[in-house]
This record gives sequence, C-alpha cells and structure tokens, in this order.
Amino acid sequence: MLLFGFIQDGLGRRPAFFIYLFIECIFGIATAFAKDFWMWLIFRIGVGFTVPAILATPNVLPIEFVGPAHRTTCILLTNIAHSVGMVILSLVLYAFRDWRQLALATSLPFTVYFLYWWSFPESPRWLLACGKFEKAKTILLKMAKVNGKDISLDYMDQLKIKYEEEFKNQKSKTIKKYNIFHLFKTPNLRFKTIAITFIWFVNTTVYVGLSYYAPALSSDEHLNFFLAGAVELPTYIVLWPAMEKFGRKSLLHISMLIGGCACLIATFPILDDQWTLIMFCIGKMGISSSYVILSLFAPELYPTVVRGLGISVSSVAGMIGPVGLPVINYVGMGSQLSLIVMGVLQIIGAFVTLLLPETKNCHLPQTLDDGEEYK
Repeated sequence: MLLFGFIQDGLGRRPAFFIYLFIECIFGIATAFAKDFWMWLIFRIGVGFTVPAILATPNVLPIEFVGPAHRTTCILLTNIAHSVGMVILSLVLYAFRDWRQLALATSLPFTVYFLYWWSFPESPRWLLACGKFEKAKTILLKMAKVNGKDISLDYMDQLKIKYEEEFKNQKSKTIKKYNIFHLFKTPNLRFKTIAITFIWFVNTTVYVGLSYYAPALSSDEHLNFFLAGAVELPTYIVLWPAMEKFGRKSLLHISMLIGGCACLIATFPILDDQWTLIMFCIGKMGISSSYVILSLFAPELYPTVVRGLGISVSSVAGMIGPVGLPVINYVGMGSQLSLIVMGVLQIIGAFVTLLLPETKNCHLPQTLDDGEEYK
C-alpha cells in the first residue's frame, strides 16, 4: 500500500490503477494453475498485494472529479457497488466449489477493466497540483462538453495563474517529491493523519472481523456470508440523504457508536440466537455506514498532493487489525471475545471522530499549506 501510494501521487491516479490491475490479473489467473501449496501461496500473496490499492483508487478518483455537492453521491455509488459485489461473491462461492474454478471466476472478469484505458481520464486536480495545466485543461474542457457546460477562456486563464502560482510556491520550498514524513511535518496535518489512521484501523478491523464472525452464527456459512453483504444495502437508503443534510463527522460518530454498542449487546448471555443475529446485523450496518462515510471523509481531509499516500498510510495501519483477528476470533469464539474487542474499538473511534473538522460542502485542500490551515 505504501508503494502504491507513492505511485498514485507520483505517476498519477490513472496509470497507478492499471498497474494494480495488471498485477492482480496475472497473479489471480496464475492461482488456478498452481501445482502445489507454496506456488498457490505465492500467487495469493500477489493478489493480496494489490487488493487494498484497487479498492482505494475508486474512493480517491470520484471526489477529485466532482464538486463538493456531488462527492457524497459518487462515494455512495462506489460503496453500493462494493456491497452488491459482496452479495454476488456469496453466490459465486456457492456455485464454484473447486478452488481452481473459483480463482478464475474471481480473476478473469477483471480483464474487462483494461477496456477503460481509452476512456479513463486522469484526475484534473492531481494534474493541477503537479503543474500540468495543459493536460488538466484538456480534461476539464472535455468534461464541460460532455455536461453541456461552457467554460470561458478568462476562467481558464485565471485557473492557470492560480495553480501556477501555487506550484511555484511548492517548488520554492524544495518540495518536489512527497513522502510519508510530509504527513507528519506540521501539527494540524499530523494530528489529522493520526486520527484518520486510527479510525481507519478500527473500521477495517471491525468490518473484516464481523465478516469472519458471520460464519460462526449458524451452520450455513454461505447464507451467513450472503446476509453479511446484503444487510449493508439498506444503510445506503438512510445514508444518502443524511450525509447531504448532516455532513460527515456527526454521522460517522453515530454509526460507530451504534455499531459498537450492538457488538457489546450481542455478547449478553441472556440473548437467544435470534437476538444475537439481530444485534450482529445492526453492528454490521453500523460499521458499513461508518466505512462508507470514512471513505469520503478521509480523502476530503488529506491534501491532493499527498492524498494517495495518506490513504495508503491509513490503509496499511488498518490492515494490522485483520492480521490478528482470525486468532482472536478462534480463541475467543466461546467467550465472544472478538465482539467485545470490536465493540470497544468502535466506541473509542466514535469519540476520536469528534476531534476532526467537518468537510461537508468544503473545497478539497490542494497543497500541504491548505491541509494545515483546514481546521
């Protein structure tokens, strides 16, 4: 993820996406032809190497293509697609019981995305932040034409002057290539990076943890996995208007609080299996909601010049939890230790959220200075 963060901010969002895609397709298809366990393991590591990056790119690109009023719609659509994919995956898992067939069924469809190469534009915000005005201008004019809008030459000239000035200011500070240390260089940006990273860690840990916990609810693991994905879909009906009206911060706080409390209540010994399942579903809806909000909230807080890198750092930290979750889930199955851990983490994360600024209808910070001033 750190490597892909550098690629995304260094080469651009478009080439980075196709690099991830190429690697995933090669290793995913190769899995089906593994001759022994060790070859299979190497190929699966290759697939896992790119999965977080492929999931992160669609969260960064949409909000850089549109204005503040449409960012919620874009991010919700990508998350609806993710949840629908989870539901479809449960059906694919049921249909393909042979692991070689399953590897091909979950890898070959990715090759279709290479057709995007000819129509997939680069992020104009990234181009402007890197001083590539002419390329950004071409994309902006094409966007205006497709949307039936007129952009005056005066506006384009003013835009060029503004971003050339900002780019020169950045270069004068001898900042040519950004690295992880720029996320921690100034007090405000450092605090936001730490807070976002912790919340991301909590969300990834709990989301993956509840997916692990689902098969333990009953003997039909395919049905449980299906329900774990399907239960996410109703949350978007509530989230869509709520995010437009109330913003990100308060909803993220409430979602994590509800999810955390539901996980803790599910451990009460007085509850029967039916109530435990209901609490699990509420917990899954809570963490699904917070994950959707976070996938919009976090990129809005990071400046454009380090947005890919910032999301990568947060994602890397987020993956630490799931590494240990299978062990916690296994040893704590009887005592429901995993649900207690996930519930406490969510409640702590809910209150950390209150320390971050609201981003609703705010312009995205472009430079490091913008990110520092945004409080």
